Amino acid sequence: MNVSPVRPRGLSILITASAVLAVMFISAASCEQSWQPTAQPARSPQAPSAMTEVRFMTLDPGHFHAGLVQKEMYQSASRTVHVYAPLGTDLTEHLNRIAGFNTRKENPTSWELEVHAGPDFLGRMLREKPGNVVVLSGRNRGKIDRIKASVEAGLNVLSDKPWIIEPADFPKLESALNRAEQAGLVAYDIMTERYEITTILQRELINDQGVFGTQVPGTEQDPGVFIESVHHLLKMVAGMPNRRPAWFFDIAQQGEGLPDVGTHLVDLVPWILFPEQGIEYRKDVKVLSAKRWPTVLSRTDFQKVTGVGEYPGDLAPYLKGDKLDYYCNTLVSYILRNVYVKLNILWNYEPPPGGGDTHYAAFRGTKSRVEIRQGKEEQYRPELYVLPGVPSERDEVLSALRRKIGLLQARFPGVAVDDRGRQIVITIPDKYRVGHEAHFGEVTNHFLSYLKNPKSIPAWEKPNMLAKYYVTTKGLELSRSGASATN
Repeated sequence: MNVSPVRPRGLSILITASAVLAVMFISAASCEQSWQPTAQPARSPQAPSAMTEVRFMTLDPGHFHAGLVQKEMYQSASRTVHVYAPLGTDLTEHLNRIAGFNTRKENPTSWELEVHAGPDFLGRMLREKPGNVVVLSGRNRGKIDRIKASVEAGLNVLSDKPWIIEPADFPKLESALNRAEQAGLVAYDIMTERYEITTILQRELINDQGVFGTQVPGTEQDPGVFIESVHHLLKMVAGMPNRRPAWFFDIAQQGEGLPDVGTHLVDLVPWILFPEQGIEYRKDVKVLSAKRWPTVLSRTDFQKVTGVGEYPGDLAPYLKGDKLDYYCNTLVSYILRNVYVKLNILWNYEPPPGGGDTHYAAFRGTKSRVEIRQGKEEQYRPELYVLPGVPSERDEVLSALRRKIGLLQARFPGVAVDDRGRQIVITIPDKYRVGHEAHFGEVTNHFLSYLKNPKSIPAWEKPNMLAKYYVTTKGLELSRSGASATN
C-alpha cells in the first residue's frame, strides 16, 4: 500500500476487504498524521439531501456488536460505510471482522470502508457527515452524549444497548428521544431478544387466555415474573475466542450487570405482558429493591480473556491484592403495573463444557406457567414449556394450546405441541433458530423500515424505552446503597 503524508489531522483511508489486514501494521504514531492512498481517488463530500439511500457511519466500534450490524447486506443501504474512531485495537478488530464477512465462502458481503482514525473522531464525523445513520456499539460511558450530539446534528441513530448506565444521564436520554421525535429522526435501541423464536412464541402463548389465563401478580418473594440471564466472560464469538478489551472490566465504562445486559430483560417484560401498550414509568413502575455482587477474577483469568498482562490503572479501585472484583451481577425486584417482577443478571467466568450463555424466563398465569429453559437438560438450547397449573383444567389448557399453535402455522409452519405428561413442550424447527448474531440483521431491517417512514414507529416505543432505563438506573442506585425503595 503506497501512501503519502499530508498535513497532520488524523488518519483517513479507503479500505476494501483485501486491504484490511494492512491496517494492523499502521503504527500508533500514525494517528498524529493524515494519509491518503495514492491508488484511490479522493471522494467529494456528499451534500445534504433527501434520504434516497441509507449511508451508515460507524462511530468508535469498541464492541463486536457494531460489526454484526454488517453481517449481511441491505438493499436500501450503500455498500460504503464510514468508520470514525481512535486508532487502536478496537478499530483493527472491527475492520478484520468486516473483512471476515466479505471473504467468507457462504453468502459473502461486499462492504467498502472509509476509515477516519484520529482523536477527534466524533467532532470530525459531525462536521463531515458523509452518512445519515450513526451506528454505535462500544464504551457505554458517554454513549448518550454521542447519541444526543448525533441527533442534534440531524442524524439517525442505531445504537446497541445500553444507552445510559448511570441515573444522572436519564434526563439526557429523555432529551435525545424528544429531539429525535421533533426532528422526524429515528433513534433506535438494538433489542435483539425480541427476535428470539422462543421469546416470540412465549409472548403469543401468554396473551392467549385459553392457554395462560391471566397473569398472576405474585409477591416480591414469589414474583409473577422471574427471568434469569447467565453470561460468560470467556466465550467464543463467530467461531473465534472473543478477546474483551481491558476497559470492559471497568464498570465506570461498561456499566454493571443490570444497566448493561439486564437492559434486554427489562425490555422483554412489558413487551411480553402488555403488547403494543405504552408504559408510563412515573406511575406504572416501582423499583422495590436490588443488590449487587462481584465475579472475582485472578490475574491469570484477566490475562486470558483480555490478552493484557497487567491490570490497567482504572481498575485499581476494584482490586483486592491480586484479585479483581468485577461488579457484574445484579438481582432486582420491581412492580410493573400490578405484577411483581424479579430479574437475576449473572456473569460467570466461563461456561461449563458444551455450555454457553443461558436464559430462563417464567411467567405465572392462572391456568398455566409458561417457561423458557436453556439448561443442561435442553443441551443449552432454549426450549419453550407450558405447565398446566390445575390438574382438572389440564385437558382444557392442552386443547387451547393446540388451537393456538394451529393458528400460528401461518407465521411459523412446523411449530408443534409435544405432550410429555407433566409438561408440554413446544417443538421448534431448526430453521427458526437463527441465533443471536443473526438477530442484529433482523433489528437493522426493522430500523430501515422506520427510516422510510419515521411516523410508522409504534407510539409505545418511546415511553417503554424510558421505562426500561428507569428500571435499570433506579435498580443500580438501590443496589449501590443497599436500601429498598421508600416511595
